[in-house]
Amino acid sequence: MSTVSSTSSNSDILAALQKSRSDSSASKTDEAQARFFKLLTEQLKNQDPLNPTDNAQMTSQLAQISTVDGIEKLNSTLTTLLQNSQSSEALQAAALVGKGVMVEGKSLSLSSGKAYGGFELGSAADKVAVTIKDANGLAIRKLELGDYDAGVFNFVWDGKNDAGVQAVDGAYSVSVSATRGGEALESKALTLTTVNSVLRNGSGITLDVGTGNLAKLSDIKQIL
Repeated sequence: MSTVSSTSSNSDILAALQKSRSDSSASKTDEAQARFFKLLTEQLKNQDPLNPTDNAQMTSQLAQISTVDGIEKLNSTLTTLLQNSQSSEALQAAALVGKGVMVEGKSLSLSSGKAYGGFELGSAADKVAVTIKDANGLAIRKLELGDYDAGVFNFVWDGKNDAGVQAVDGAYSVSVSATRGGEALESKALTLTTVNSVLRNGSGITLDVGTGNLAKLSDIKQIL
């Protein structure tokens, strides 16, 4: 009795699947499934009656096509979720245009004798101090603000230096120090700025917060 060897193998099936994935994205999963089942049917029709295809091998092949199908559906779902998330983020960002926000930074603008700044503490502190420097980097005022819990906070500078003399309006810088029991703690200076526009590019949503600086939504510590 003559026998016919199998005309298909796992490599044939994988090759067929790879070819189908290079076709149009709209139908590549359906085509892969169709090719797989066609090859599987031919394999069963032409198998050696004295040495039939092992059940474990067939199960493995079915699992392969199921995995490919599952991955395609998962990728499609994740893509949709990402697009929805970016659209939602863009709407949130658009609502911030023209608003004042606090972002990490050391600049402090004195206008009409007043300046507004902020700071962020990683943990509670029993002493917080803000040092204000002029354009030459010279310290002109130190504000002892007392104790604070962890979080984001604001401060107001009246524009006077340590001698009580009113400083001129303009650009200054600020640094923050925080301690608890004499031990230095993590602290960040925050600057008040305005959101001018929203930019959407390949890296996501960014905000133009002036002077050529860009910030992400996650960079905004406070909205005023």
